[in-house]
Amino acid sequence: MSDGSGRRRSGMRGSRKFGGRRPSEAAEVEVDEFADPHSTARTILLDKLSGQPRTRAELADLLAEREIPDEVADEVLDRFTEVGLIDDAAFANAWVESRHRGRGLGKRALAQELRRRGVDDELARDAIEEIEPDQEEATARALVRKKLRSMRSLERQVAMRRLIGMLARKGYPGALAMTVVKQELAASDEELPLLNDSGLEAD
Repeated sequence: MSDGSGRRRSGMRGSRKFGGRRPSEAAEVEVDEFADPHSTARTILLDKLSGQPRTRAELADLLAEREIPDEVADEVLDRFTEVGLIDDAAFANAWVESRHRGRGLGKRALAQELRRRGVDDELARDAIEEIEPDQEEATARALVRKKLRSMRSLERQVAMRRLIGMLARKGYPGALAMTVVKQELAASDEELPLLNDSGLEAD
């Protein structure tokens, strides 16, 4: 859409929580439709990267949406990668660290999120493998303990199902989820027993 001065504008876009943009930065950059396409592509990318890191795939999709020719997009993306402005490995590492510690996501969920953002499977795997098995188990236990605080009125089997389901949704393997939930329920019973299936405190 032209504003009468030879410039093309696009609409507002929403922000994401992962390093989201300030409200003053929410509008898309104005691009001169008669400018050199390489310059236009660079302007678009710099604007997008000023708010938060992005993967190469996300930025390639953006340039395609803005009708930048494929060969121009590839050249500019290559250059941004060479100088370190685009770094999918660093993005994956930061994403895994943030989402595991901040949201308690397990490896399976993290892999799915990185795949949706176009991160190469090998880079995603390298980033996810930075989470040690002991760390993943400790995070799962912390999630269960926090959730247990609101489950004192539930029967034991109901609480177990909900806790295992919660860990499954966050991307933890079934065997780990079952082990952690059983152990945490047993430890919790010693302090404040849950109800058993009859509605009485468990022995």
